[in-house]
Amino acid sequence: MIRFVKCANGFMRLQLSSMILILAQIIHRDLAARNILITEEHTCKVADFGFARDVIVSHVYERKSEGRLPIRWMAPESLYDNIFSVKSDVWSFGVLMWEIVTLGSTPYPGLSAAEVMKKVRDGYRLDKPEHCRRELYNIMYYCWDKDSKQRPTFTECVQLLEKLLMTETDYIELERFPDHSYYNMMSLSGEKL
Repeated sequence: MIRFVKCANGFMRLQLSSMILILAQIIHRDLAARNILITEEHTCKVADFGFARDVIVSHVYERKSEGRLPIRWMAPESLYDNIFSVKSDVWSFGVLMWEIVTLGSTPYPGLSAAEVMKKVRDGYRLDKPEHCRRELYNIMYYCWDKDSKQRPTFTECVQLLEKLLMTETDYIELERFPDHSYYNMMSLSGEKL
């Protein structure tokens, strides 16, 4: 995914714009890397609409029933008040970006769900990965504003990301990944993966 983003900026902008059109009309409630599928043609598809709600009429969904929820991707108002909106999905989008930058790491590593809830309520946010440029992390952090009204819209997220993608800078410095976390594997044919 990261190599794809790096080599196909124009196509990625198109994918982001298409994805935003979908997300602006629903509350997904489970926006995470595990729910973004990439086809052989490198088309990004948002998947798993099991928690999704239509927001064309109300723009807000209040959860009234019990159930298992993706705590590590949830905004404070969703965690504590059971309120879900497009802006709570923007929070999740920030976590999704963090997942991509960390090559699929679990958000809030080493913390239990209860600890994540407390830390988020107390203002803690995911740390900037060492190999992530500040400009990209700032977009993630903007998505994690405690006040949902201060978070960007999905359209603003696309505009900010497009602005970054237009530069020649690599926003993910793969050479700075910790050696203990990743290893270059060889395929069965002997070629480096």
